[in-house]
Amino acid sequence: MMTAADLPDTIPVFPLPGALMLPRARLPLHIFEPRYLAMIEDCLKTRHRLIGMIQPRETPPSERRDGERRLQAIGCAGRLTGFSETEDGRYMITLSGISRYRVREEVQGFTPYRRCLVDWTPFARDLGPVEDDPGFQREAFLDLLARYFARLNLSTDWNSLKEAETELLINSLSMLCPFSPEDKQALLEAPTLVTRRETIVTLIEFALRGSGEEETLQ
Repeated sequence: MMTAADLPDTIPVFPLPGALMLPRARLPLHIFEPRYLAMIEDCLKTRHRLIGMIQPRETPPSERRDGERRLQAIGCAGRLTGFSETEDGRYMITLSGISRYRVREEVQGFTPYRRCLVDWTPFARDLGPVEDDPGFQREAFLDLLARYFARLNLSTDWNSLKEAETELLINSLSMLCPFSPEDKQALLEAPTLVTRRETIVTLIEFALRGSGEEETLQ
């Protein structure tokens, strides 16, 4: 368990559209670009082994610095907890979500990857125990999810969803469902687990209305 004192002021960041990391969830990544291979190697040398996942903004070419898109204001850092290397030099890693952060400024330096000075204090709750959602109606939620998955021809292990802890269920679906990058950012910035669950429900209901289904989750 990491504490606020363990969190560094500056972290490497990995801008990846549509990739969402949340506290206490795990994100597998396939790393092959040279600059991010270097980032992983440098990360493994640190005590905290943190990498900040963050989404790039839609940025007109005229406003980009060195061709790079601007970053969202809020991301989430994960600790590198799994690592393997393929025969052709690619890395397969797993990040375990620790805490969200707010970008204070991007650090200019000599690394091939991007780094940011960050503020952890708005998200002190992320370092606490698992969140609960007292009003969560699992059966109704899973019924709605089943219609959504059927519409998209997706499959899942329904027994695992029925038994999963509420936070793990909501956060895993936030990360895995094919929502837009903007919607994923909204899920990241949700202040509580309850708000995140309500956001998922709204997104699913909107998708189902687009397919002609009108029933909503009360």
